[in-house]
Amino acid sequence: MAKRERVIRMSVELPLWRALTAYRVLTMIYAVLLFVSEYRHFERPWVGIAFLSVLAVWTLATLPRVANAASCTKRFLGVDLTIALTGILITPLADADARTVNGPTLPTIWAAGSVLAFAIKGGWRWAAFASSLVAAANLVERGAPTRDTLHNVLLVWVASVAIGYVVEVARASEATLARALEIEAATRERERLARDIHDSVLQVLAMVQRRGTALGGEAAELGRMAGEQEVALRTLVSSGLVPTTRASEDPALGALVRTVDDDEDGRPDPEGAELDLRVLLAPHAGSRVSLAEPGAPVLLPPPAARELAAAVSAALDNVHRHAGESAQAWILVEDWGDEVIVTVRDDGPGIPAGRLAQAEGEGRLGVALSIRGRLRDLGGTAELISVPGQGTEVELKVPRGKAKA
Repeated sequence: MAKRERVIRMSVELPLWRALTAYRVLTMIYAVLLFVSEYRHFERPWVGIAFLSVLAVWTLATLPRVANAASCTKRFLGVDLTIALTGILITPLADADARTVNGPTLPTIWAAGSVLAFAIKGGWRWAAFASSLVAAANLVERGAPTRDTLHNVLLVWVASVAIGYVVEVARASEATLARALEIEAATRERERLARDIHDSVLQVLAMVQRRGTALGGEAAELGRMAGEQEVALRTLVSSGLVPTTRASEDPALGALVRTVDDDEDGRPDPEGAELDLRVLLAPHAGSRVSLAEPGAPVLLPPPAARELAAAVSAALDNVHRHAGESAQAWILVEDWGDEVIVTVRDDGPGIPAGRLAQAEGEGRLGVALSIRGRLRDLGGTAELISVPGQGTEVELKVPRGKAKA
């Protein structure tokens, strides 16, 4: 089956969680090595051994907990912070001189990891809460505030609050981006469906109106009704109220609209297959349409080839409708390797200045959606040149590197 366009977003928090995981492991190892190097200076080393054993087991066992925001629950954060606070408060029990010599606490800088987890999980308010508790525990452990202690707790408090604020801003930006991507995807889907409606239903209704008016009698009434329905449907399309459900997902639309990802027979395209654009354009050639094409196949991904062929069909339909039944049209296909160019030219009366903008305002979106919209979605361009009395030329360019498969 042909690949559909997908938008894959990676959370901006993921690198922060990975960094926190590494930080917790490294600081746990640092705390153990620091204790081992100072082991003989502790009055009750068994207190430090017991705490650091719990700390090591807890850190390694809970690595999956700090992998993402979903697994980092409030209960985990509470237990994690409790372990950090306990390690700080029992440091004087392991070494009574820790207060006087201003030595490191048992968990050392591992405690900052608990605060950072609060910051990444809940933002700056959670960070301020956790860092305040750690600061209070450090002040209690020291007995009296010192310059170094105040410096350290203030550093942790400011850093954690700043990280929490950055996380909140990143989340808000990510949510805004996700919403913008959803709106863009819905808009493109709506335009794609509107193009299909324009190329099928609206064209049929317009033809019924013209034929009915020409035949007169009861057919004229039928043509008038078809004209009213055409106006109503055009209003619906131009107002943006066309549903975004694909025809392949809604059986009610299946008879009217065919998704561009499927073949003419409704079967999915083979993976990696390409279509020859010349084959798709060949049916247009006739007594009033001349087709000039390269001698070699013009290969494009199936969706791109069919969308480009549909844009050519829309351009020819405009020729037949507005240039008259006797107008002559020419199709020129050029393959330049890095891009494919299809030019549709006619010898009709041309388009008066401002007519396209007026037609778009009236809901007649043949050029805006069926031609320019298709080329825009393919990463290409559609240029229309018209001089009153000298015909119209539509140049469609599709870069191969940007043609979406």
